[in-house]
Amino acid sequence: MGRVKLTDTVFRDAHQSLLATRMRTRDMLPIAEKMDQVGFFSLETWGGATFDTCIRYLNEDPWERLRALKKAMPNTPMQMLLRGQNLVGYRNYADDVVEAFVAQAAESGIDIFRVFDALNDERNFEASFKAIRKSGKEIQGTISYSLTMPRLGGVVFNLDYFVRKARTLEQMGADSICIKDMAGLMNPYDAYDLVSSIKANVKIPLQLHCHYTSGMASMTYLKAIEAGVDVIDCALAPFGLRTSEPAIEPVVAALRGTARDTGLDMEKLFEVGEYLEKIAPKYRRFLDNTKMSVIDTGVLEHQIPGGMLTNLVSQLKEADALETLRLLQEMDDTMSE
Repeated sequence: MGRVKLTDTVFRDAHQSLLATRMRTRDMLPIAEKMDQVGFFSLETWGGATFDTCIRYLNEDPWERLRALKKAMPNTPMQMLLRGQNLVGYRNYADDVVEAFVAQAAESGIDIFRVFDALNDERNFEASFKAIRKSGKEIQGTISYSLTMPRLGGVVFNLDYFVRKARTLEQMGADSICIKDMAGLMNPYDAYDLVSSIKANVKIPLQLHCHYTSGMASMTYLKAIEAGVDVIDCALAPFGLRTSEPAIEPVVAALRGTARDTGLDMEKLFEVGEYLEKIAPKYRRFLDNTKMSVIDTGVLEHQIPGGMLTNLVSQLKEADALETLRLLQEMDDTMSE
């Protein structure tokens, strides 16, 4: 199977999931050159909520952030999360807007476009796939992972459903596929079956994106690696775990000396991690500290994605309405009983 490749999410999903997307460009650039030297498969730097948050809260130009990061990290492919026909907004946009946005993002530095639709409706991929292909960049078709039962199965989200979606994305022209477990619901043994089945039915590379919210993601990654997954998404330790992705360092250490050794230099990872530890405290107020536990096993029922949960807590704090979250949790517990 060869080495497992790693995508780091610190500059996008990690701080979106932990810190309400508040990390500023000026705190990214000092470490960008060293991030470029680590040897990651790619760096997720843009898309998702970063575009909106730059404008709404940080008084930054998201396009300038993208260009500055690309200039500082020219050797590692940069990727973004694109919401299909929604781009980086909250409604569907016209096809010509999709084409113009993708063209500008490609010119500004994006190499890999991870395209998803929350309902896995392939019709919302068509315009963006066409625009990405025209730009000459990589199309990563994404399947959002969800469950209607405690484990993979049932009449909707079963193994056949995900395999069919993967085949469809390959037929539509995707260069790779990502299974996006944004709430951290994937059971390790289900991951083994899912990765094995998709790898047996499609020829393009497979990437796995899991959040740590439920506490299963590191185990899930290990079983997915055993099954032959090509790339996994992680975050350097200061920005990992909780509602973010699994930490990179333990994965690198666990695979060292095996057939799937990542080949990454732990000393370089430590060096970057030390910098992140220094700048992280200024964003501490955005952490979800409503619980003692760093995991939320309740996600197995409410299924709220990691990036949404921390932003929800941040918004409730700003509105002095954090008590609402506790009441909602109590209602959820009562309904479960």
